[in-house]
Amino acid sequence: MLIGWGAGDETALRQLFPLVERELHRLAHIYMLQMRPGYLLQTTAVINETYIRLIEQDRVKWQNRAHFFGIAANMMRRIIYNHLRDRKAGKRGGFQVSLSEAMFVSDETYNQIFALEQALEDLSQIDERKVKIIEMRFYAGLSIEEIAEVLQISERTVKRDWKFAKAWLAREIGK
Repeated sequence: MLIGWGAGDETALRQLFPLVERELHRLAHIYMLQMRPGYLLQTTAVINETYIRLIEQDRVKWQNRAHFFGIAANMMRRIIYNHLRDRKAGKRGGFQVSLSEAMFVSDETYNQIFALEQALEDLSQIDERKVKIIEMRFYAGLSIEEIAEVLQISERTVKRDWKFAKAWLAREIGK
């Protein structure tokens, strides 16, 4: 179905989404657990926005399930971060279901999320692959094997990059 959707088959997309919706909810839930307590986030709003952005992806040649969920995890991370950034700046976002009333984030939690996002942006300037590994492992919960398959690298390289990226992020965030 992913390949069909990538080739422009709208029927494949309509059949695919109900199958992946539960997994997208799981990914959003995992991400929110990583953000620490002190906030309430409406998962459905994040899923809806992710879905909208995914269906706009007409140039992606979907490789497999892991590739799809890796991209979805990246989108969720950016959606949540952008919403928090805009909210902190006093702007209102473009969510179909507004997160403004559903989300409370303390200044401390916001600062931690902002520091992580900034560190990931900085790391992307050094090595984009390591950022992709962090996204797929941390945000999407993909296994080392799945990440190796998506990125077409060895599992050993994934493990080495994962270890380096975690240490690099810890150092950058701890500054």
